[in-house]
Amino acid sequence: MAIVTAEEMGALTGQIIGVSDWLTIDQAMIDRFADATGDHQFIHVDPGRAAQTEFGGTIAHGFLMLSLLPLLSTTADLPELAGVKHGLNYGGNRCRFLAPVRSGKRVRGHIKLIEFVEKHPGQFQQTIEFSLEIEDGDKPALIAEWITQVIV
Repeated sequence: MAIVTAEEMGALTGQIIGVSDWLTIDQAMIDRFADATGDHQFIHVDPGRAAQTEFGGTIAHGFLMLSLLPLLSTTADLPELAGVKHGLNYGGNRCRFLAPVRSGKRVRGHIKLIEFVEKHPGQFQQTIEFSLEIEDGDKPALIAEWITQVIV
């Protein structure tokens, strides 16, 4: 991971700044997410019934895919702002679930820096576009804009 200045980070705006490792989305992960959220819709947790749908089997929750952004980001070798004390999730501008992720498929994130601005002295706001690729897929599982506050 490269340590960069605020000016160097700002110069990366508009560029892909990282690609994560692949992560397998297995049924056990989907089931744990269903238990954690109470979303036990059959298309997620019942392989037999889900096989009768257009998906041909169980699919991961869209919100499970969204919740993986922090984990996948840790494997993307992203540039880090020099002197960071901590970062905070600030929210998102948009999120679209574009394609289902079947149980057993692998996904990885492509991270593009959309904006990097100093909001206050020592406080920066970073907006990234996160595209979640499905291995052998025609389109991404999701595209989301994720905003973080970075304190130096």
